Amino acid sequence: MELAHANIAVIVRAVGHDMTDVGWLTWFVTDKANISPINAWLAMLTTCVRQTFSCDVSLVIVNDLIEVEALVKIQATAYIAQN
Repeated sequence: MELAHANIAVIVRAVGHDMTDVGWLTWFVTDKANISPINAWLAMLTTCVRQTFSCDVSLVIVNDLIEVEALVKIQATAYIAQN
């Protein structure tokens, strides 16, 4: 999870902005069979995100992702104003 957040930070900083510009993270997860670990993971994720990004978080359970072997996909939405 920390690696995913670090990768998002690299992308946002590469265009000259910082993590305060990230307003929303959506996590798409394929493993609904293990909902208890997902709930514990979501609680940890929310705490980690709020410490790192100060933004809202959504968790969406999906049947499949385009990437065949992926179990999780993260969508970060940031506001980056034009100068």
